[in-house]
Amino acid sequence: RSPEDEEEEVEVGWQEKLFSQFEVDLYLNESACQTPLDWQYHEEIQKLEKAGGRKNCRIFTYTDHDRFTNLEELCQKVTDLDHEVPSYLVERMANVRRRRQDRRPVEASSLKSKIITWEPSEEFIKNNHVINTPVQTMYIMGDLGPYGKLGHKEYENVLCTIKVDGNGVITVKPDFSGTKGPYQIEVDGEKREVWEYTIENASAQVQPEEEEREQRVFRDLYGRHRDYLSGLVGSDFEMPLPGTLRLFMNGEIVSAQGYEYDNLYVHFFLELPNQWSSSPFQQLSGVTQTCATKTVGWDKVAYFCYPFTVEMFYTQEDEGVFPYSLPQWPVLYFEVLSLDFWQRYRVEGYGSLVLPACPGVHMLTIPTWRPVDLGTVAEMRRFFIGGSPELEDLTYIRTPSTFKGKRLSRFGFRTQTTGSVTFRLYCLQQSKAFLENSALRQRMQSVLDRMGGCSQQSSVYNVLEAFQRARRRMQEARESLPQDLINTSASTV
Repeated sequence: RSPEDEEEEVEVGWQEKLFSQFEVDLYLNESACQTPLDWQYHEEIQKLEKAGGRKNCRIFTYTDHDRFTNLEELCQKVTDLDHEVPSYLVERMANVRRRRQDRRPVEASSLKSKIITWEPSEEFIKNNHVINTPVQTMYIMGDLGPYGKLGHKEYENVLCTIKVDGNGVITVKPDFSGTKGPYQIEVDGEKREVWEYTIENASAQVQPEEEEREQRVFRDLYGRHRDYLSGLVGSDFEMPLPGTLRLFMNGEIVSAQGYEYDNLYVHFFLELPNQWSSSPFQQLSGVTQTCATKTVGWDKVAYFCYPFTVEMFYTQEDEGVFPYSLPQWPVLYFEVLSLDFWQRYRVEGYGSLVLPACPGVHMLTIPTWRPVDLGTVAEMRRFFIGGSPELEDLTYIRTPSTFKGKRLSRFGFRTQTTGSVTFRLYCLQQSKAFLENSALRQRMQSVLDRMGGCSQQSSVYNVLEAFQRARRRMQEARESLPQDLINTSASTV
């Protein structure tokens, strides 16, 4: 074979039709033409024959309207398994074509009024079951048959697939060769042949003035879209007063696990310290539904998924007072109770939770306890008729609200460890202090500045803990030293 027969280079345009030898032999026969597209190809091939025949030899194309493109989409496999059995979903999805050109364009400025379609039609389900972005497809093929035996379907191989969707995204698979070298295809036949081919981008370069015009169009489009979104959202946001922190929390009581009895429910309330306030219509307490437990591993878990929303405001003290006091954060008190078939309720546990000082998502699991009495009479009363020792004031879980002393002693108060409750909290903070730049924030003029977008309580606690650990290490090191060395160093000083 001469080298000219082994090499071919073709420049292909978008949706440009190049006929293969098989298509030339097929469409020249009028009896094989059935559709309008077949008759169109018949006329084009006749014109090519009169003009001297086709210029391409092994490289040809299948455009978006060819039958090969339709079958290629329907016959795509999910995996590379040879004996793959299509699932029910694959069979149903094979009838839903993504390349629909007859869809009406939707105006970008019109909003969808119907969020839920209660009685969808079959065509509606087909159109909306997948992300139905209109796509145009084109295949660049290669006839890799033996020399002199072109036009056999079994020797057709896909060299490149090009897709352009309605959003203007062009997908080329495989990618342009560039510096990666040629791609290889092994052909099984009379002779085991290896074909190499490269794909290069032959598109004309965009002129600078056209590129600048395109950028101006994009900027105008993005600006109009931004104005459209701003019109939907609005600009009348409520901003807290200077020196005020707004804390908004979407909470969820996720689950309770590890308790003795079934059919649990949670009663909770929020305590606001000094300088904290809320609107008069804000509910600061609530009760979940009664939830039966299920066995998960070794524990019995009750999934409540009970949502609640709280909005609070922190007002800063007078800045002239020194030293500034760090703000106390609200505390969520809760108790877990059980209710059985005979309407006997029992206290299963008490717990408390300090609201997170940092904004974001927090997943917290809080252990609980319950008071117990000595002797078997109390346990028999709890088992047979329900009822158990309970707290009159739930703030006794932490520091009672009525306590005025310096030291709180709970010696003699007997408790028993019970289960735990899981909370999911989404916290947001809003304050004008967060808008200040770093130079003003370094002046430390207010508590909110020192918070720096997050309460400094945690930072202070971390510093104190680090100081205590360093102090303990120094004491341990001093105790391990010989006494004569310590006395000598002291006398020297």
